[in-house]
Amino acid sequence: MMHRITTLSNGFRIVTEPMPGLASAAVGIWVTAGARHEKADQNGIAHFLEHMAFKGTAKRTALQIAEEIEDVGGYINAYTSREMTAYYARVLEADVPLALDVIADIVLNPAFDQREIEVERHVILQEIGQAADTPDDVIFDWLQEATYPDQPIGRPILGPAERIANYGAADLRSFVGGHYGPGQMILAASGAVHHDTLVKLAEALFGSLPAVALPVIEPARFEMNERREIKDLEQAHFALAFEAPSFRDADLFTAQVYSGVMGGGMSSRLFQKLREERGLCYTTFAQAGAHEDTGSITLYSGTGAKDVHDLANLTIDELRRATTDLTEAEVARARTQMKAGLLMGLESPSSRAERLARLLAIWDRVPSLEETVERIDAVDLTALKTYAEKLVSEGRLSMALYGPVDTAPSLEALRERLVA
Repeated sequence: MMHRITTLSNGFRIVTEPMPGLASAAVGIWVTAGARHEKADQNGIAHFLEHMAFKGTAKRTALQIAEEIEDVGGYINAYTSREMTAYYARVLEADVPLALDVIADIVLNPAFDQREIEVERHVILQEIGQAADTPDDVIFDWLQEATYPDQPIGRPILGPAERIANYGAADLRSFVGGHYGPGQMILAASGAVHHDTLVKLAEALFGSLPAVALPVIEPARFEMNERREIKDLEQAHFALAFEAPSFRDADLFTAQVYSGVMGGGMSSRLFQKLREERGLCYTTFAQAGAHEDTGSITLYSGTGAKDVHDLANLTIDELRRATTDLTEAEVARARTQMKAGLLMGLESPSSRAERLARLLAIWDRVPSLEETVERIDAVDLTALKTYAEKLVSEGRLSMALYGPVDTAPSLEALRERLVA
């Protein structure tokens, strides 16, 4: 069955896609408010708010929130990204109304009890500390900051510890008031769901919400910078970001296929050259990420101190080589991997609901799977060679390095090698 979309009079949107044969459903609220919607003095508050949603409401304690979902065998969770915050649950068909009621309660009526704020503040500070102790996590935050310096989209989702230490109930309420309007919310559900039933439930729960003016977000500006943190670690962590298409760019799928060719699996160019042929690393990959108005292709490898110089230069050499000797077989393999990943992921109602919400937020419609597959299949060898040549000739990249990286080439040296 096809998806259906309904918009309430206040702008709240409902999108559903049944999956015949399933006994369970995924249902959630996706809010188009994430880390890039924060002001500089609010960094980390969207994530803090997500944590506080589970710490009690006007009518449920934190324990009751968990018990009501788990008593029916379901689970409930949330996450914060740079452009969205999601609150979702997976339950059996009969319990969808309960799940939506609980989700609506935690989104619309968080208690912001001071004691619970202090408890969760400590949890988030521990989370920040754990991330800082995980080099192959923190390297990507540093790369994002180097690529988008002094911009909302470049700030870490968790926020700095010094700000988290001072946020209170008033700060949380202020962010909710400015970003949690009905026009910024999408109810997405998939699996054993009934659209008309969910519309009625949504009307009762969200229909009276007053509209909130959509905030203007600062446009992203990709910049070329280097961040190098020298530390005595076992591994040297090396990450590059190249400017890439946004969600709305015609070249989006070309960039995604390109990243698959370069570092999408064991057969990819970087894996074969850096690991299989040269033995320089255990982990290496490339991935294409997109936002509303920008995007990046990220390359990452972890290596030893004595090998980081060679690994960095070989990575650049592989990017240059791809401008001349890409093959039909490589392109076909990357397209197939991309389509398989998409279709396999959509066997899960949770993944399908997330796809519905994200696409509706981006385009105000949900492209069919057939349309998406057609766009992937349209990426041919000529398009990929053109894209590879453009990426190399423009040479717009940033870099983050962490660990024993003092012998790694500079960003400028790598850029000169790339465009030579």
